[in-house]
Parts: sequence; C-alpha cells; structure tokens
Amino acid sequence: MRTRTLGAELTVSAVGLGCMGMSDFYGPHDDEQSTAVLDHALDLGVTLFDTSDMYGVGHNEELLGRWLARTRDRVVLATKFGIQRDPADPSKRRIRGDAAYVREACDASLRRLGTDRIDLYYAHRIDPTVPIEETVGALAELVTAGKVRHIGLSEAAPETIRRAHAVHPVTAVQSEWSLWTRDIEDEVAPTCRELGIGIVPYSPLGRGFLTGTITSLDELAENDFRRGNPRFAGDNLERNLEIASALAELADDLSITQGQLALAWVLARGDDVVPIPGTRRTAYLEQNVGAADVVLDAGTLARIEELVPVGSFAGERYPDMSPVAGVSAPISS
Repeated sequence: MRTRTLGAELTVSAVGLGCMGMSDFYGPHDDEQSTAVLDHALDLGVTLFDTSDMYGVGHNEELLGRWLARTRDRVVLATKFGIQRDPADPSKRRIRGDAAYVREACDASLRRLGTDRIDLYYAHRIDPTVPIEETVGALAELVTAGKVRHIGLSEAAPETIRRAHAVHPVTAVQSEWSLWTRDIEDEVAPTCRELGIGIVPYSPLGRGFLTGTITSLDELAENDFRRGNPRFAGDNLERNLEIASALAELADDLSITQGQLALAWVLARGDDVVPIPGTRRTAYLEQNVGAADVVLDAGTLARIEELVPVGSFAGERYPDMSPVAGVSAPISS
C-alpha cells in the first residue's frame, strides 16, 4: 500500500477505511463480519480508520475499541465529535462545538475506543452558534494534553477553515468528493492546498452508487438511508444509471471494476487526497485497496470528464438539507 501525508506530518495509507456503515445508515450490522473486514484491511496495508461518536450512537467507536485492543499501535485512528444524537430517538440531532462539549466528547470517545489518544480528531460539523476559534481552541488544548495528535474539520467552508487554521494547524478537512459530488473543487480544495491541509474525501464511491451494484431501491435494506436520498429516487435514479452505465463501459475497457475507476479518479486529484471508502465485505475492500495501484493517464481522465462533467448526476446530495457554516449538514458522512 502506498502512503500519503495529510498536513505537515501525518502519514497514512493512500486509501483509508470509513467505518460508518458497520454500525449505521446502511441496514443491519454484523460486528463479527465487520471485525473480519477491519483485520483484513490492516493486513492489506490500510492504516487510516475513520469513525465518529455519532455512528450508531457510540456503537461504531465501541466496535473499533474492541478491535483496537490488539491493533492500536498499527492504526492511525480518526474520529469526530459535534453531531449529538438522542439515544432514544437517533433521528433527533443537534450540532455542538462549544469548548465544554469538545472536552466532554473527547473523553467519552477515548473511553469507548479504549485508547489514550486520538490521532486525528475532527469537528464533524461546524456549530454556527459558536465561534470556530472557541472550538479549535479547545481542540488545541486537547493536543497539548496529549489526548489528540492532529485536528481536522468536516464539511467546513473556506473562511471557517482559514479562521480555524489561524488558531491551530488543521491537518485534514473531510468533505464529500467523488464523481458523484464535486462541490469542494471551486473553493474548499484550493483553500486546503493554499494552507497545506490534507483532504479526506468521504463517500468517494457515491454512497455505493459508483460501484454499479445498485440499480434499484429494492436492493437496499428497509432501514437504508439511501431510500430517502433524492439521487436514488424515481427519474433521478434512471438518469444517474445512464451515467453509471457509461462509466462501467470505460472500466471494462481498462479491465478494472467500476468502483476502482471511481476511486482512482479521486486518488488522481492529488497526493494530498486520501479517500475513505466504507465497506462491510472483504471482496469490496480488496477492490477498493486495489484502486491505489490504478494509474489513470491524461487521456482516460479527459474521457471521464467527457462522460461525467461537473453536475451530471441528478438530485440533491441529501434530503432535508440544513445550512451549517455555508455548507450542508447531512444526516451522515
């Protein structure tokens, strides 16, 4: 597995593993199966593992905590705070970034994860009621205390990133980025590059759509949140399947999977980009890791732009959008 560097000094595998789906949003979870995927990812050279305190309302961190008991020194551990869910009704949520909550959330995550340090700690969403300087100031205190090694932001606007970075160096910004969603290309990505901040794309496979394995809502579990996602609905889905079909033909010509084509495109955005595709199956994990070895030449990249220009996919990213610091505050990430 090749490595890349986020920020000034955090070296990680070129492809990480997003662990959200092991606990939430994509149907029933199986802890034994998920642990097998975690083990296999480590064997394949993956070092960056991404979770959050809101995934499964703590379940995902607890799952990783049991696994980390025997793997901690081989793992770069990323988790997040800031989206507070009601355990009695997880659909109810609020965003918090006040200093007291930052400290409280960090200690709670450390307990669930069974570790004394978080390698990369993100503000999962930016609290519009709290100055970002307060949130990042609290994160800086956690770095001084040795509880956190590096800090990050998720779904933050350019000005927020600048203000945060002025308080304490930001190592990574996590945002959705793929052929499916290219919103960060105009302002967020250039801001990160100007400041030397790494970019960690989540959902680099378009919530699974870019793998070519989803052609109907009937293939999704009843509690899969994609059933309510505008891009998977009605005419939008039909339009998006046409685009996916063109990508599938190109992938076949290159003798790679459609998912590998999509991931290789993300990896080609720059050496400061580390995507974190999620999966609960070892076969898909192997395909995702294999994308790190796929090199797309200039002609292929140009062909992809012809097939999927910016804004091609129909439908909004998320249902029930709500603005946070100039960007959307989705249910999951």
